[in-house]
Amino acid sequence: MVFEYRRKIFGYECDIYGHLNNAVYQHLYEEARSDALDKMGLPLNVLNNQGIQIFLKKIEIDYIKGIPMGAEILISSRIKELNRVKSIWLQEIHDLKGTLMSMGIITGVFVKEGKPYRIEASMENQLERFIDK
Repeated sequence: MVFEYRRKIFGYECDIYGHLNNAVYQHLYEEARSDALDKMGLPLNVLNNQGIQIFLKKIEIDYIKGIPMGAEILISSRIKELNRVKSIWLQEIHDLKGTLMSMGIITGVFVKEGKPYRIEASMENQLERFIDK
């Protein structure tokens, strides 16, 4: 399943060239994944209340086309792989015309008490429903 998150780019997020600063891409991908988890019924605060956190293990971002200040974008987020220890997400940023601006592959590891954690089978089953096959 693909989750979509729409957002406008503000001036304070841009570099001196008027394009989205490269450091902000990761922030946008974080926002969109958090929004997707909310839509899945597993918001970060619920996970946190259970003592479960998601730590990022690996982030790959391809910067394909500069995103100008004031642009409206659509971020798509999908889980590509999942097991009880980690998830791999594919995320893309498009402009509203559908042009691919950036792509990210993000690997997150479930953690509890500062150590890798195998989530319960019920939580894995809840997340598996949303894997984009």
